[in-house]
Amino acid sequence: MNTMVLRNLSYGVYITTTMDGQRPVGCVTNSVMQITSSPATVAVSVNHNNYTNGCIRESGFFAVSILAEDSDASLIGRFGFQSGRDVDKFEGLSYETVEGAPVITDGCGYVVCRLIDKMETSTHTVFLGEIIAGETGSRANPMTYAYYHNVIKGKSPKNAPTYIPEEPKAEKECKVKVKHVCSVCGFEYCGDPLPEGYTCPVCRQPASVFKRVEE
Repeated sequence: MNTMVLRNLSYGVYITTTMDGQRPVGCVTNSVMQITSSPATVAVSVNHNNYTNGCIRESGFFAVSILAEDSDASLIGRFGFQSGRDVDKFEGLSYETVEGAPVITDGCGYVVCRLIDKMETSTHTVFLGEIIAGETGSRANPMTYAYYHNVIKGKSPKNAPTYIPEEPKAEKECKVKVKHVCSVCGFEYCGDPLPEGYTCPVCRQPASVFKRVEE
């Protein structure tokens, strides 16, 4: 099967959030869809390995924030390539709390849902939620998965439902003794030093998160 055909299906780019006790947590998701209109319900697919998965089960609610084409690209690196087990993804981030759920304000809007059902697959849980709150945001154009890949040139986290492993390319291999490795997503920049103002092309994190490695 040619798995690339799956990229022709329509997806958005979202941040799904909930609470871990008193601590906000969340992850990037792209498989979100409206199921019914009355009562308004949505479904979201979250990998079993995502810390957010267990927190949704425990809290009984979740929110989905809709990213825009001009949302801060570092949000994807923050929520898509780190684990809430290890870091506080909300540290220093502007967000609001609605009906007890954290929502990202830099986007096209959000919905907050009460968990009403779930379905298990081999790798993901599909959570079904009844919408209890929602609002549009300040941004105009929702980011599609195609826009993220084709314009931003972003990569999919390995826990994403739409993750497709890419063929390794020999020309990307470092042939120098010094490289800088992104501590968030693992991208390797070959050479030393990093260019001034450099940002990771995969997760859009700044040069400060890179570690210098000498071989």
